[in-house]
Amino acid sequence: MAKTGAMAENEGVQGAGDDALGYEQARDELIDVVRRLEAGGTSLEESLALWERGEALAKVCRRWLDGARARLDAALASEGEQSAEQG
Repeated sequence: MAKTGAMAENEGVQGAGDDALGYEQARDELIDVVRRLEAGGTSLEESLALWERGEALAKVCRRWLDGARARLDAALASEGEQSAEQG
């Protein structure tokens, strides 16, 4: 099935460039997408494109949060090991 209009335009935005988005950028854009969806008034095609963009942005945010959690866990584990060695 060929994609047209907003869906095709949106796919160009969803590519590898998402990897370059910072957490705050992705979060802010996701908030905007949600607001637009909640406001309504868009066609089905536009709504689907917004939904897909939101899903992609949510994945970017999740990757950032998972990475932050891993860094915190590693720092806490390292701190715990140092305390055990000293104690």
